Amino acid sequence: MDQYQKILTKYWGYAHFRPLQHDIIRSVGEGHDTLALMPTGGGKSITFQVPALANEGICIVVTPLIALMKDQVENLKARKIKAVAIYSGMTRHEIDVTLENCVHDANMKFLYCSPERLGTELFRTRVRQMNVNLLAIDEAHCISQWGYDFRPSYLKIAEVRQLLPDVPVLAVTATATSRVIDDIQEKLGFPQKNVFRKSFERKNLVYLVREVEDKQKHLIKIAQRLTGTGVVYVRNRLHTKELSLFLNQQGITADYYHAGLTSAERDFKQNQWKKGAIRIMVSTNAFGMGIDKADVRFVVHMDLPDTLEAYFQEAGRGGRDEKQAFAILLYHPGDRNKLERRIDATFPEIDEIKRVYEALGNFFQLPVGGGKGLGFDFEISAFVKAYKFNILTVYNSLKLLQQSGYLELSEEVDNPSRIIFTVTRDDLYKYQVANAAEDAFIKLLLRSYSGMFTEYRPIDEGDLARKTNAKPEIITAFLIKLGRDKIINYIPRKKVPQIFYIEERLPTVSLLFTREKYQDRKNLYSEKIFAVVDYATRKKCRSQQLLNYFGDNQATRCGVCDVCTERNKLDLSKMEFDLVVEAIKAALQKQPLNLEQLVDAIKQPNEKAIKVIQWLLDNQKLHRDDSLLLHWKKAETE
Repeated sequence: MDQYQKILTKYWGYAHFRPLQHDIIRSVGEGHDTLALMPTGGGKSITFQVPALANEGICIVVTPLIALMKDQVENLKARKIKAVAIYSGMTRHEIDVTLENCVHDANMKFLYCSPERLGTELFRTRVRQMNVNLLAIDEAHCISQWGYDFRPSYLKIAEVRQLLPDVPVLAVTATATSRVIDDIQEKLGFPQKNVFRKSFERKNLVYLVREVEDKQKHLIKIAQRLTGTGVVYVRNRLHTKELSLFLNQQGITADYYHAGLTSAERDFKQNQWKKGAIRIMVSTNAFGMGIDKADVRFVVHMDLPDTLEAYFQEAGRGGRDEKQAFAILLYHPGDRNKLERRIDATFPEIDEIKRVYEALGNFFQLPVGGGKGLGFDFEISAFVKAYKFNILTVYNSLKLLQQSGYLELSEEVDNPSRIIFTVTRDDLYKYQVANAAEDAFIKLLLRSYSGMFTEYRPIDEGDLARKTNAKPEIITAFLIKLGRDKIINYIPRKKVPQIFYIEERLPTVSLLFTREKYQDRKNLYSEKIFAVVDYATRKKCRSQQLLNYFGDNQATRCGVCDVCTERNKLDLSKMEFDLVVEAIKAALQKQPLNLEQLVDAIKQPNEKAIKVIQWLLDNQKLHRDDSLLLHWKKAETE
C-alpha cells in the first residue's frame, strides 16, 4: 500500500481509488502541472486533497462556489483535517485572521478561496509567507472565455503562480470541450500539455427526450413507472414549491429546494431526501453541489437548460452507484422559442449595462476611483425599486460586468453569526472580575464554543438562548455589549449576496464594452443555446450527441436512449442499419430520387431498405418534396 493509498484509507475509509484518481495524484505528486477531466461524482476533490495531505504545507483551492467550499471545509474538519475558507461576505478582519492562521499554523492543510480574492493585496502579501504545496483549481473551465461560465478573476491565477514558482497546479473540471481544454492549460501556463480524462460516457445512464403537451402529467407517469429517488430540475424558485405541492397531492412524497432557503432548511431537506423520507427533490440548479447520493434513479428536467455543460452535470447526478438510471428531458415545441428569447434577455444593450453600473456605484455611495477590493451587501430587490430597473436586466447586466472583469456577484449565502475574542485570556479574566453581569455569559460562550481566541467561530444565538432560558434578544444584547467593550468582534448573521469590486469604480465612458467583444459573447451564448435545442430535437443517439459535443468523435450509439430504442424496432443490427444508411446517403447526395428509384439504387434487400427509409423520414433525416423526390438533409450528417 503506497503513501497515497494509506491516506485514502485513513481519512476516507476507501480501500481503493476510483479509475484515474491514482494516476492524477501521482502526476501532481511528481510536481507536474495537471488537468483532470472527471464527470460529476467522479471524485475530483480526492485528487487534490490526498496529495496535499501527503506533503508538508497547505493546499490553496480556488473555487467560485461558496456553498461547495463551505461544504468541503466542514467535511474535512469532520475528518480531523484543518481547513478554512475566504469568500465574499467575510469582513476584512475575518479574512486577515484566517490568512494569518494559514501562515503560522503548520497543521493547516487547506485554504479554500473564491477567485476574486486572488487579486487583493492582502491575499498576495500573505500567500508569499505560506508554505504552499499545491494550487488546486476547481471548476477550471471558468478560466476560459470559451467556457460556459467564464470569470475573468480566474485569470489572476497566472499572477499568483508567479508568487509560487515551484508549486504544481492541479486544474479539475467536470465538463470541457476540446477548445476549453487547450485554453485552460494555456491560461494557467502549463509548460507542456498534461491531461487526464475519464470518459464522459455513462453506460448505466439512459438519456431520454420526451416531447409532451402536459409536462406535469408526464412527470407523474415517470414517478409511477420508475422506482427509487429522483431529482426534478426547474428554472425558478416559485415553480419548485408549486411542483412539489402538486406531486404530494398525487401521493408522491416530494419537497423543494433553492438558494433562497436558510442553511438549516436546506440541510433538513437534503437529509430527508438522502435518507429516503421524501422521494423526489424539486429544485433549481442550486441543488446537487456536494451532494453525493449514489442511488438516484432518475433526473428529470422540466425546462431546457442554458447549456449542455449544465445539463450533463445535472443529469450526471443520477446512477452514481453504476446501476441503471434515467436522465429525462421533457420538451415542448414552445420551449425552443422561450430559450431563443432568452438570448436577447441575457444580453441587455450596452447603454443599459452602463446605466446599471452607474446606478450601482451611486447605490453604494462609492466615489469614482474608489472601491477596488471592497465588498458590499446587495439586495437586488431594493436596488431595482430604488432605480426603477427591470430585475432581469439588472441581473444579466451584472453577469456581463462580471465577465468583463469589473466586479463579482456572489451567490446568496447564509452566513451564521461569528465571534472572536480580541483580548488575551488574562485580560478576559480581569474583565470578568470587574463585570459580574457579563461573567456568566462569557463562561457560557467558553463552554459552548472552542477556538475563539485564534479564529472566528460560528455561533447560534437561538441555541445560547435555549441553554439559558432567555430570549434571543437578550443574547444579542450581551454580544453587542461585549463588542462595544472591545472584548469580542461580533458579526451578526446575514443572508445576502455581495457585489465585490475587482477594479475601482470607473466613469461610464471608461467602461470597455466594445461592440465586437459584446457580440462575440452573445454569439457564443447563442451557440450553446442552439446546441441544447439541437440535442432536444435532433433524432440522433442522445449519448452520442453529448459525447460529440465534448470532443469524443469516436463515440458509438448507446442502444438504449429514446432514439436508439426507436431504431432498434427495425429488427436490424447496428451494422445492417449503418450499411443501409450509408448507401442511402451516397445515392441521394448524387441526386434526389423517388422511393422506387432509391430502393433500386442502394442495392440492399427491399424490406430492409424501406424500413430504414421510413425511419429516416420519421426522424427528419430525409425530406420528400412536392414531386415526391427524396432528399438527404445536408444539416444531418449521420
